[in-house]
Amino acid sequence: MRRAAAPVCLAVLIALSACGSKAHTADAPARNKDGFPLPSRPVATIISDGWSTEGARDKLDEARAVMDKAGVKSGMTVADIGAGEGYYTVRLAKRVGIEGRVLAEDIIPAVRDGLAERVAREQLDNVSVRLGDPANPRLPPGSFDRVLMVHMYHEIQQPYEFLWNLRPALKPDGTLVVVDADRPTNRHGTPPVLLDCELRAAGFVRVSQQQMPSAGGYLAVFKTVGPRPLPQAIRPCDAAGGTS
Repeated sequence: MRRAAAPVCLAVLIALSACGSKAHTADAPARNKDGFPLPSRPVATIISDGWSTEGARDKLDEARAVMDKAGVKSGMTVADIGAGEGYYTVRLAKRVGIEGRVLAEDIIPAVRDGLAERVAREQLDNVSVRLGDPANPRLPPGSFDRVLMVHMYHEIQQPYEFLWNLRPALKPDGTLVVVDADRPTNRHGTPPVLLDCELRAAGFVRVSQQQMPSAGGYLAVFKTVGPRPLPQAIRPCDAAGGTS
């Protein structure tokens, strides 16, 4: 009978060791296959590629106000991420002029196709339209003076990987401009403190923030700082803007 005691004790030790391993794993943030942390807050579903009519938005002078505060000028190269039906795309094209360029992206093929047809119809020769990737905008490195994300940040499925991949696309003095509503992500907004935390985790720092009632929220401007962090070193932010 005593000979059976050793295997039993060994089985108990293995079980305890396994329990300890699971507890340790539970303390670590969940990560995707590329090593980036998953968001520790809800991700909003994409419900529409247009949330208001263009006429109504123009009555509020939305695009002009956003482009002014974002510092978009003639001759610049600008990326419009989550371009949808192209409200900002066509207005950015006019602002940057023939010496500038606009790259418009959307991750939904049908929306991308509709925008490409609009660009061709309106003969916007300084605009390129392409299909984006949910985790990687695949932007050419060192190419953009401004990258705009208007009312879409809360819909990014892999925010840390997306921001990490977006970062090299900015020119040395380029900035990332985010327009969103100050409400929880599951209500199609992003609280500023959460936005600051997630972008800081990917190597960005906020340089300004202004209320934008005409655009239904706020406008925040970010620039890159320091070296790009390793994916494994990024810790996710909770819904309150603290790191988990």
